[in-house]
Amino acid sequence: MRFLIVFCVAIMIASCNTSPSKKVNNTQASDSIAVQDTVPVMTFNKVEHDFGTINEGDVVETVFTFTNTGTRDLLILNARGSCGCTVPKYPKNIAIKPGESGEIEVNFDSNGRPSLQQKMVKVSANTLSGGELLRIQAFVEPKNN
Repeated sequence: MRFLIVFCVAIMIASCNTSPSKKVNNTQASDSIAVQDTVPVMTFNKVEHDFGTINEGDVVETVFTFTNTGTRDLLILNARGSCGCTVPKYPKNIAIKPGESGEIEVNFDSNGRPSLQQKMVKVSANTLSGGELLRIQAFVEPKNN
């Protein structure tokens, strides 16, 4: 009788290791991989840039280079700075083929913005995540009045 109870408990424990939820998670993971293989992927050379210390009134610029490492054409639908002082220039609605690269130029106008400045550019694209966030920062030395 003890053998039968131990045998039943062992079967129940073994069956817990193959729960339906684990099977669903494995299916979802493979579906996610399949979806990623059929969408554009935006891979940047950098997603942050520090201008260091600049003088108030300076207009500085940096370029974020990206490559479409996916299997479909990449389209950048929009790119917006977190304020009017941060202006991106980008290839809007131009198909970027798999393997091709492009640039997003970001200009920052420090006029009227003394001290530490941290800004973002939200890039909207037809990627799985819907886009990327690019970050810039600078320490702006105030003007001597």
